[in-house]
Amino acid sequence: MRCYHGNILTVNANDDVARYLVEDGGKIVYVGNEVPEKYAGVSVMELGEKALVPSFADTHQHFASFSTFFAGLNVMDAESNEEISEMVRDFVKRSSAKTLIAFGASPYSVRERRLISREELDAVCPDKEIMVVKYDGHACIVNSKLLAKMDGKVKDLRGYHPDTGEMNQEAFFKFSDYISGSLSLIEMVSNMQNAVDFYATRGIGMVHTVSGIGFAMNMDITFEKIFAKSLTNGFQIRVFPQPMDLRVAQSRKLPRIGGCFESALDGCFGSHDAAMNEPYSDEEGGNGVLYYSDEKVIEFCKKANRAGLQIEMHAIGDRAFDQATRALKAALDDYPRKDHRHGIIHDCLPTEEGIRICSEYGIQMPVQSAFINWKQEPDEYLERIMGHERWMRLNPLKTFLSNGITVSFGSDAPCTTPDPISWIDRAVNNANESEAVSVRDALRMCTYNGYWTTFDEKERGSLEEGKTADMVILSADPYTVDKKDIGKIRVEKLILSGKDYESCREPVLKAVCRGLTSKSRY
Repeated sequence: MRCYHGNILTVNANDDVARYLVEDGGKIVYVGNEVPEKYAGVSVMELGEKALVPSFADTHQHFASFSTFFAGLNVMDAESNEEISEMVRDFVKRSSAKTLIAFGASPYSVRERRLISREELDAVCPDKEIMVVKYDGHACIVNSKLLAKMDGKVKDLRGYHPDTGEMNQEAFFKFSDYISGSLSLIEMVSNMQNAVDFYATRGIGMVHTVSGIGFAMNMDITFEKIFAKSLTNGFQIRVFPQPMDLRVAQSRKLPRIGGCFESALDGCFGSHDAAMNEPYSDEEGGNGVLYYSDEKVIEFCKKANRAGLQIEMHAIGDRAFDQATRALKAALDDYPRKDHRHGIIHDCLPTEEGIRICSEYGIQMPVQSAFINWKQEPDEYLERIMGHERWMRLNPLKTFLSNGITVSFGSDAPCTTPDPISWIDRAVNNANESEAVSVRDALRMCTYNGYWTTFDEKERGSLEEGKTADMVILSADPYTVDKKDIGKIRVEKLILSGKDYESCREPVLKAVCRGLTSKSRY
């Protein structure tokens, strides 16, 4: 049993701030401003100027992909392709892997204003296969050795560009499949363990992962389910299978379906394939790519909704957002459900009509405030490709809230590094002040709303009596610091089920065996 004294930010229905919280056996047994007599002798942890908040939830990421890329080379912070080349050169020297993976290259954040080329990769990595994945996870650049290995399988596919080494669309997926297939079970699970330990340093106690791409027979979904069930340190994983085939979810007894890739309705701004109602404003023009017809998406949503599954779909451009809202509306008109918690992921450029539908039909939104003022896809680039008026409508968090829509935050990792403090900072200090939200609202989006999204709010997400003691100690109280200093707050400790976070590192076989028999949620 332990008592915490200080700034207790409960994130309950009233956003109460309490002075005391008592935990016993992994459960919260008291929250209030005076310690009851029966707890008078309990050991007290003084928080001082720090704050105790609920553990954070990341409501949209690609766990298997992030785990793989996190074990590779992160080039997101590079200022030039020359710097990326030097990073790759050093990585080659210290890595024993046959095939190397780097992630985070962007043509918009380097001096050259272009992606690194196959020729540049060959100069620093001629003897090993290497794939450098673009920051948005929708394209890659490969060197000549890897291209030679895969050329016969990709040369007739859409998105094949051997001159520069850039592969996107169908060609990119084929290279992604190759990389995924090269991983052993031991490597995959070990990478997942390292990733969870990293999340803990950011105060994250739960992730929602969308999976089902690049692995034979969707084995990444199976591996993630087994891994989620294997955990004994209190960390929570909720798996969304991305294929639009309901059997993929139902055969694994998963109550939810959807995500990106196969259940993505469009692409992204960085590749000019986010589906737009009006053409892009720059020299490339076009309306992007809407991957499916309305009929196909509506059919999928109707079947999934009637099967009792929770649905989520990727929509970035306004045309895709409209399609998602039409499809979910059609499904719920066909078979009404009161507490479905269907969602649309990203919601970068919504429309008034789509927002109205989401409000009326209770459609929730796992969004990425990390995309606001994003170095890899900067504002000046977004304004150039879509014009000022549309740029001003991006990521309208305050508009969502004013329409009663439940918003949660996610990283879309590996596209951005999971960091809830940064999510709060971006949401509160949005350069578009008309869409900035309060610190209290932003904290709720990172905590309670994230757990609510997957029906976990009765157990977690707020600091209330009877709930699991999943908590984070922050270096300062976000409710009282100057909002401009939110980004300086540090996560000092993650507490799960009342215990200081314990690493999930253990022998892979032992973890897998436990995961195969455990009855834990996933």
